[in-house]
Amino acid sequence: PCPRCAGAARPDVSPVLSVLQRGYRGDSPTDSGKDVLEIPLPPWQERPDEPLETKRARLLYESRKRGMLENCILLSLFAKENLNRMSEQQLNLYDRLINEPSNDWDIYYWATEAKPTPAEFENDVMAMLREFAKNKKREQRLRQPDLEYLFESPR
Repeated sequence: PCPRCAGAARPDVSPVLSVLQRGYRGDSPTDSGKDVLEIPLPPWQERPDEPLETKRARLLYESRKRGMLENCILLSLFAKENLNRMSEQQLNLYDRLINEPSNDWDIYYWATEAKPTPAEFENDVMAMLREFAKNKKREQRLRQPDLEYLFESPR
């Protein structure tokens, strides 16, 4: 049975992938599931022909516009610090990480190590995000960075 489908079996999806199905519904431990509203999301698709600068700009935007403040702050600051030095392969891994899971809380819990990261998202970019989330420099991270840094010359 699929835990995100209120126990309904999904014969068309492997047990591992059924946990990562794309859709959204509110999960509450006391919810009976009788009023479940599944909102299907289009499947994430890799963009192999996207120019790197376009990919970086899109990922910067998508890192800032998450729908939950915790990830807006975490991912926008991570993007500011890391996107410009990521390889094409790392950009693709980051793209998949922030766009394939349908629940942003999963990304937050994996980054903060509140929940284990599924094997399909366990890679060097996830390790970079986890390390960034530890905030070892004890920086004050209360809001997203201003975008002026985009117009500064690289250091």
